[in-house]
Amino acid sequence: MPATAILFGVVLILLGIVGYVVAVSDGNASVTALIPAFFGAVLAGLGVVSQMKESLRKHLMHVAVVVALLGFIATAGRLISRLSSLTASPAVISQAVMAVVCLVFVVLAIRSFAAARRSREA
Repeated sequence: MPATAILFGVVLILLGIVGYVVAVSDGNASVTALIPAFFGAVLAGLGVVSQMKESLRKHLMHVAVVVALLGFIATAGRLISRLSSLTASPAVISQAVMAVVCLVFVVLAIRSFAAARRSREA
């Protein structure tokens, strides 16, 4: 799971960087375009530290899931609240991609946690 956290973190970092570059090229530069990168940096950092500290892996991966869940809730909630006025702007696309990436990570983590628990019980 730490490698998955690092991978999804890198994807979010790239999404944030691309979103910011697109915003700069459109003349609408805002630090908020980097929000996915901030979430990605936290996820990747948790993944790296959990690889280095085996004794903290379980706790750090649970924190990573909470971070991803908050990322999903924040972006999906914002998209849903503005559902009637959404356009296919780069900001909306970035939010939607971040929501999907975070949700996929949460689902994969829950499946991993369940499998680990089953293997411990067996």
